[in-house]
Amino acid sequence: MRRRTFLGAALAVANASPLFAVQRGERWDAAAEVLERATAAKQLEAAVLHVVQGDESFTRHFGKATSNDAMFLLGSISKPINVTAIMTLFDQGKFQLDDRVKTFLPAFRGEGRDDVTIRHLLTHVSGLPDQLANNNELRKQHAPLKEFAEQAIRTPLDFAPGTRYQYSSMGILLATRIGELVSGSDILTLVDRNVFQPLDMKHSAQGLGRFPLEKMVSCQSEGAAPESGSGDSQAKQWNWNSPYWRKLGAPWGGTHASSPDVAKFLAEFMGARGKVVKPETARLMIKNHNPAGFTPRGLGFGVGKGAGSPGCSGQTFGHTGSTGTLCWADPASDTICVVFTSLPGRAVQPHPRELVGERVAAAAHR
Repeated sequence: MRRRTFLGAALAVANASPLFAVQRGERWDAAAEVLERATAAKQLEAAVLHVVQGDESFTRHFGKATSNDAMFLLGSISKPINVTAIMTLFDQGKFQLDDRVKTFLPAFRGEGRDDVTIRHLLTHVSGLPDQLANNNELRKQHAPLKEFAEQAIRTPLDFAPGTRYQYSSMGILLATRIGELVSGSDILTLVDRNVFQPLDMKHSAQGLGRFPLEKMVSCQSEGAAPESGSGDSQAKQWNWNSPYWRKLGAPWGGTHASSPDVAKFLAEFMGARGKVVKPETARLMIKNHNPAGFTPRGLGFGVGKGAGSPGCSGQTFGHTGSTGTLCWADPASDTICVVFTSLPGRAVQPHPRELVGERVAAAAHR
């Protein structure tokens, strides 16, 4: 028994030693090397990798990202963050998931709209399109979010609600518009008050918040999504890097955050900690709500193996962003992976963020 006690104590000392910590950190070196090579080759201008496994974390910044807390435009990782803000109102009994949208937005009726529920909006089965047909024109005019919402309310559905899956940024927009109406707060304030502050996300903002534009990492323009102005020589006043878009705080793509902050956000759901939403609501948000045969979706989150990188379990939840971002959490390996890059997601395949995610998932099981 004395020998066992001695060995246990020795192991505890080894686990706490700096050498052991270095060895554990080296587990993620293969993932970091992808970003080192990509920035050295000028494929990426900026990137940050942040990995958390259990009580340990690893963070490294690359290129023009001047610190581990560099703030990136998240793209669609904004969606689960904004949905979480409105789910705090669900916890307050302000709405139910199967409430009809028309209850809160009376103009959203007729031509199949009457049957659309809030759950439909949050799981991408509402029939609404991803972007408005006149998206670019609205951005050229520097339209406010309210104008986007009013036009989304009038947009014809592509199919009867609940009959198909179709990724829809406008569905998330209308869900957040309902959140604004029932809370009396705009979505920028709601996200800051109900998500960022409780989670101590000090390097995050819906829109620019208190941060100057110069503090934000710029997006590279080559290969950017069409809705960002890619291919339009006149888009500098409304593209991803424009003051208009960065300030707007679009709930489907206008959040800024650091990678460690997004890891804090995912940890809220990994452990159902109850800092922002009730534990049962956190679990509800990362379970699949769509029928068999549809793309699995939680509430704002992608869920299942497809929500992570190859090697992740079916318990995984997360999201990607067209601006070049990726994040996932896998409870099976107790791992959170956040990869932010400045290179648009559709610019190259395989994208460096995907290669990094694969290496993190592989290392997480070693």
